[in-house]
Amino acid sequence: MKKDCYTVKAKVWLYPGHAAWHFVSVDKKQSALIKETYGKSARGFGSVPVEVTIGDTTWHTSIFPSKRDEAYLLPLKREVRQKEGVDAGDTVSFLLCVR
Repeated sequence: MKKDCYTVKAKVWLYPGHAAWHFVSVDKKQSALIKETYGKSARGFGSVPVEVTIGDTTWHTSIFPSKRDEAYLLPLKREVRQKEGVDAGDTVSFLLCVR
């Protein structure tokens, strides 16, 4: 099955609170395309399963619709951030492929 892939460039931001989750927001235009194509088959909380590559690191995760804007949010695991030297405030480019 062909995967729809998107090249995304976004700033890493830290979710306020105790958990210290790091996220990037997928561009609104790209998010709209993903929602239009995959929104009806989304999983719990509107999540869409994806494969993400940042630098040399590839992993499977899900993106989630934001409650505040029309973008999907990608959580960045600590392991990935450490391997790729990514922290809050950094701008990262990554490949996001819907599975």
